[in-house]
Amino acid sequence: MKKYLNFFWILLLFVLLVLVRMFESQLFYDPFLNYFKGGFYANEVPEFNGTRLFLSHFFRYIINTVISLLLLWIIFKNGQFIKVAIVLYVILFVILILAYFLLIEYKLEEHHLWTFYTRRFLIQPLLVFILIPAFYYQNRFSE
Repeated sequence: MKKYLNFFWILLLFVLLVLVRMFESQLFYDPFLNYFKGGFYANEVPEFNGTRLFLSHFFRYIINTVISLLLLWIIFKNGQFIKVAIVLYVILFVILILAYFLLIEYKLEEHHLWTFYTRRFLIQPLLVFILIPAFYYQNRFSE
């Protein structure tokens, strides 16, 4: 029964990650959503409010991080893994948010793909899809 309950929680958390993505335009301020969806080479860089954009990305990153950490906990039940994941999430956020704002402020026209992928790592829960196999490998081969 416990196995089915864990499966239910894992499925629910994945659904929550999908819902954050599905309702991103309603939940978060991001003038770059449409810019990066279309042919952004031809589009003008949209006007944006830097503070509002930072707060929006910060809250989205926090939501994705909390869901991802819960997912990692349910899968591995290992406090050390969670501590490592938290440190990685914090370091990654600081690096990515600085890089993102530098790119959109100074070099967006020249570095579309750098900006696109930096933004993607900020707003999507990609790190959890890297950490799950990494922690699985660590868990499996450290026994």
